[in-house]
Amino acid sequence: MSARFGLIGAGGIAKSYVSVFAGVADAKIVGVADVDPNAAHGLAAELDVVAAATTVELLGAVSLDAVIVCTPPDSHPEVARAAFDAGVAVLCEKPLAISVDAAQGMVAEAARCAVPFTMATKFRFVEEVVRAYELVASGALGEVIQVENTFASRVDMSTRWNSQPVVSGGGVLIDNGTHSVDIARYFLGPIHEVMVVEGPRTLELGVEDSVQLLLRAASGGTAAIDLSWSYDNATDVYLQVYGTAGTIQVGWQRSRYRLNQDEEWTEFGDGYNKIVCMRSQLANFCAALRGEETLAISTADAIASVQVIEAAYRSLTAADWTTVDPVQAVAPPASAGGSVA
Repeated sequence: MSARFGLIGAGGIAKSYVSVFAGVADAKIVGVADVDPNAAHGLAAELDVVAAATTVELLGAVSLDAVIVCTPPDSHPEVARAAFDAGVAVLCEKPLAISVDAAQGMVAEAARCAVPFTMATKFRFVEEVVRAYELVASGALGEVIQVENTFASRVDMSTRWNSQPVVSGGGVLIDNGTHSVDIARYFLGPIHEVMVVEGPRTLELGVEDSVQLLLRAASGGTAAIDLSWSYDNATDVYLQVYGTAGTIQVGWQRSRYRLNQDEEWTEFGDGYNKIVCMRSQLANFCAALRGEETLAISTADAIASVQVIEAAYRSLTAADWTTVDPVQAVAPPASAGGSVA
């Protein structure tokens, strides 16, 4: 039987999930909720499903196994709590929350209700990123020295909630940076210190639109991350992993690695595909609902991403290295599984 999902939020990311579900046989969307009635009814009509104004209303109107939270970050705790209280599993878009306290509260509520709960972080499900991790885990790259990541492209954020700090928690640092932090943790392990340098604010948004983020892991490895909404980075490569025995480059169109003893690069993968990687995360989530897999992104992973970003904003204010608090995660229900990191 197909798992029955509700989409909470009917904006751009929710519409991406419509394409994601089109390629999944064991899950279907049966309802949409959005505070904007036109958005809710428009998307619901397109899918021929139930429309509602709130999560609670949707939960009362249709039987659900899970919801996907596609609303702005400040609303995530309230939306998730309504689902947890109804015994409904939650896949929540990143960032999990705009504060550590809020993230911890969500995890505690999920544990109290024994409901599967995870954060959507699509780059952990990109085939080339996973294959790069497997190469590192095999020991072929030796000890990881540094990870470099760039998410920089000029985009108009002036009319989007992403640039409204009360709603989003900040600017490009929390928006793109949540992905970057999760990728860095994937390859380096727990992050202990962070340093942020802000570039010029050229978009007149009232939030940071370009930053450089430096991370230091407990392992001794480091990460250098460039994030921007104000300039385009022309290179195809968005992730590089440098080890004592070789280098991996992951790109939008192609990926490759070269060990120190090799003269030539070895290419792998077919390039980044947003819908494909989101579909892989949905497949993992559905398998976890059936008790067949553990969730690839644990609640500890999700909380850690919020903690690193919160420390990054403290660093931005202090203009200095800032310690990241250790994760204090509430144990998830057994079906919610552990981390792949």
